[in-house]
Amino acid sequence: MAEAAEDDWIETPAAEGSCQCGAVRYRIAAGPTRASVCHCRMCQRQVGGPYAAFLKLPADRVTWLAEPAWFASSDIAERGFCPACGTPLAFRSFGEDQIEVTEGSLPAGFPFRPVRQFGMESRLGWIDHLAGLPGEATTEQAHSHQAAEGR
Repeated sequence: MAEAAEDDWIETPAAEGSCQCGAVRYRIAAGPTRASVCHCRMCQRQVGGPYAAFLKLPADRVTWLAEPAWFASSDIAERGFCPACGTPLAFRSFGEDQIEVTEGSLPAGFPFRPVRQFGMESRLGWIDHLAGLPGEATTEQAHSHQAAEGR
């Protein structure tokens, strides 16, 4: 894997993230972060989608208000998730002092702008097609059981 350029890291604000049900929450301190997406099959399976979006930062800048469950998805890394609702929350390589939290667990409006892609061998070809598709807004037709924003 290619080394990240120094300018891949940008200053981002402090924030609080959570799983869908709110049982597992975390705080990140303000400071440098790097946003990326990973197309590898393990990430696709972790999030149940075409790629995973992550915000990387030093592990000591993350405070878990409730610890997630961890699954050793390979011999080099593990993935954190909510044991109650299953929301994917994090990725961390064994022996490293950095962690990556999932973009979907960050609050709406967090300044997330990917600067790198990984796992290109598994990138799905139809992703490029999405930008040209018509889009529609969605409306809630059911009462959401997701944790409230900013909790």
